Amino acid sequence: MHNILFLQNLGAGEIVIIALVILLLFGGKKIPELMKGLGKGVKSFKDGMADVEKEIGNLDEEVKKPSEPKKD
Repeated sequence: MHNILFLQNLGAGEIVIIALVILLLFGGKKIPELMKGLGKGVKSFKDGMADVEKEIGNLDEEVKKPSEPKKD
């Protein structure tokens, strides 16, 4: 069961071999495009998380501030 996560035992040689296989599969021109897309995805995810944290903060402030009495 503990051998399921094979990434724990990767050495420098294995990483080089994996990088070469990826280079052979995708080619030299496709890898920068993939990394650019990955970067955009990570940035979009971080922006989304910041928006969620901001909304949570706004809701927290609304809950904490005292409610004003209604004027009739």
